Amino acid sequence: MCEDCGCGDPNLVPVEVQESLLAKNDHAAAHNREHFRAAGVTAINLMGSPGSGKTALLEATAARLGDRFRLAAVSGDLATSRDADRLEVAGIPSRSITTGSACHLDAELIHHRLHEMSHDGLGLDAMDLFFIENVGNLVCPAIYDLGQEANVVALSITEGEDKPLKYPVMFHKADLVVLTKVDLLPHLPGFDIAALEDAVAQTMPSAELLKVSAVTGEGIDEWVTWLETCQKTMAQTVEVS
Repeated sequence: MCEDCGCGDPNLVPVEVQESLLAKNDHAAAHNREHFRAAGVTAINLMGSPGSGKTALLEATAARLGDRFRLAAVSGDLATSRDADRLEVAGIPSRSITTGSACHLDAELIHHRLHEMSHDGLGLDAMDLFFIENVGNLVCPAIYDLGQEANVVALSITEGEDKPLKYPVMFHKADLVVLTKVDLLPHLPGFDIAALEDAVAQTMPSAELLKVSAVTGEGIDEWVTWLETCQKTMAQTVEVS
């Protein structure tokens, strides 16, 4: 249970307090977005359940994209810096955000960590793509704007095809759903890809689904192309503004 937002439960935190928290967060998120765009950095908010394959996806990303783009990341978790440590080994300069009991990252946490990274010599001027690996959760992370350009939800086939219908807010906020661990499909004969695609279509404003495997590399090229498109789109947006 998140001690800050009460997980949206009005019996724990009054609605007006939640609205105030979100308004404060949105202000910080707008500030983050200004910094990202001024530096030409595309920030990606990567969300998903614990074990959905977020870290593995970023490791595979580093292997394909690390020689063409300057990558950096923060990794949120309740305890330990294991995911950030893995990303460092993979070649993505990373920092951990340990939340304790909070079930999501918020814009102020990102803002503070960015300043700390800058003091450590990893400023926005040293990045092209900045990944925010959110706390493993299919509820609260979708509610908090962090200043990102795009929301990506990692969904493992081991979680079942009904998750978009069970957690519609998360998928409604998504710009892309990455179906991970597709190399396990032969071992899950009951998994219904068509049902998942239908669930995504029902919950996403503009359904977009990529099927990937960090183990075999399937779909990683398409994922990298999607990231490159995000970077180009962001740059064009900044030029127009």
